[in-house]
Amino acid sequence: MRGPHNIWRLIRTGATFERTGAMKVALEAMEVPPRLRLLARVLGWPFKWLGYRGDPALPPVTRAITALGPAYIKFGQVLSTRPDVVGPELALQLRMLQDRLPPFDIATAKASFESDIGLPVDQVFSAFSEPVAAASIAQVHRATLAATGQDVAVKVLRPGIERAFRRDVDAFHLAAAIIELASPASRRLRPSEVIRHFEGVVLGELDLRLEAAAASEFAANTKDDAGFRVPTPVWHLSGRRVMVMDWAEGTPMGDVPAILAAGHDAPALARRVLELFLSHALRDGYFHADMHQGNLKVAANGDIIAYDFGIMGQIDEYTRRVYAEILMGFIAKDYRRVAEVHFEAGYVPRDRDVDAFARALRAVGEPIFGMDASQISMARLLAYLFEVTERFGMETRTELILLQRTMVVVEGVARSLDPHLNMWQGARPVVETYIRENLGPRAMLRDLARTARVLGRFGPRLPALAEAALIRQTEPVVVVTVPSRRRAAGLMALGAAIALAGVAVAEML
Repeated sequence: MRGPHNIWRLIRTGATFERTGAMKVALEAMEVPPRLRLLARVLGWPFKWLGYRGDPALPPVTRAITALGPAYIKFGQVLSTRPDVVGPELALQLRMLQDRLPPFDIATAKASFESDIGLPVDQVFSAFSEPVAAASIAQVHRATLAATGQDVAVKVLRPGIERAFRRDVDAFHLAAAIIELASPASRRLRPSEVIRHFEGVVLGELDLRLEAAAASEFAANTKDDAGFRVPTPVWHLSGRRVMVMDWAEGTPMGDVPAILAAGHDAPALARRVLELFLSHALRDGYFHADMHQGNLKVAANGDIIAYDFGIMGQIDEYTRRVYAEILMGFIAKDYRRVAEVHFEAGYVPRDRDVDAFARALRAVGEPIFGMDASQISMARLLAYLFEVTERFGMETRTELILLQRTMVVVEGVARSLDPHLNMWQGARPVVETYIRENLGPRAMLRDLARTARVLGRFGPRLPALAEAALIRQTEPVVVVTVPSRRRAAGLMALGAAIALAGVAVAEML
């Protein structure tokens, strides 16, 4: 579907924002400089008549985003968690994008279930409600299993959602290409790679079998986390377009007045949301990457319930250690160490000045300390951080996109519960625990043991591998018999010794 026709889609995007009045509202809410506001309005105004009309009953930005389609709605969901970036009024308007979009009819949902699962709805369920929540990709119905009487949630993909997403993502690819062509400096941000990453994430979200597997794995990882619950899937009633899970009963995380009325401690919930996310990301390397208010509930006993596992993040152990060191450096105000970690990980080109980078990071971190979150303009901090990354030639790390995006969303959720929460102070206990367990002497011994086990498995093959390598190095000379075998025997002994050391270390740990 990629091609010049996507120019039309981009034009209609700007035209829709102009026609609905969303352009002016969004630019002002995000404190865009006056000159850029004027430029955006001038470029959008001639095409205003081409924009979608949207639902006049909705506020301007929400009206434009819902008219443009699911990919835009996803972006709006992220912004809805950031009142410090878009302003509290706009954030509140955008919150409806999380789970209060127009639903499709119940007959279509039932037909989709029967087509995907191959069983009649009336035979499987003794009750099947009208939609209780409708989001950008799917909607949810509450139902009761006829066989057991268990209440479940039935998630059904929107009709034609795959085609709609592909259309939007194709336009995003074109926009990224145009940005890279028009602004060579933007290439360090890898806009095309970012869109490809986004495309992969979204396409995975459109197969509910993968979401069921993600829910199952996430539930296994977090089963011992106090005050946290994950509904489990009903596997025999789940397919590509339909998924059935345990029903999660609770107060929506976005309804703060109801949470307070129920007697819950909102600041404590805020801290727990932040700590849970960091624990999952650092401890497990597998985390819920769509943790906005629409995907979280508070149970009557105060437990946090997470659901909607279409987007999950995964990071390897090395990246987790780098991320933890960066967070800990900020928490400890050790900006020199934060800068060094960036250089060691290759995030900043080695020809840049580490001391200058440390001073620039200090300008980002210091405003956060000594004041609560309500006094910090996250929009200005993000703008300055962007300037820093540009000045020092940092490239976008696609493996960290979901982690960084989710961190922003989670902080927004936490601050909606406690506007005075300081993210760094809330993160400190989790990060310190991770550092203590994964960057100290015991961690080094574990790494050694793991390496030894891997080498030990290759022990029987070491002589042959060594001999083959030596033969390749000495060709075309054929005088390699006795020396190669001696070296091979030495390597075999070394491999055996390392394996034994690994077993010993493993026993110690």
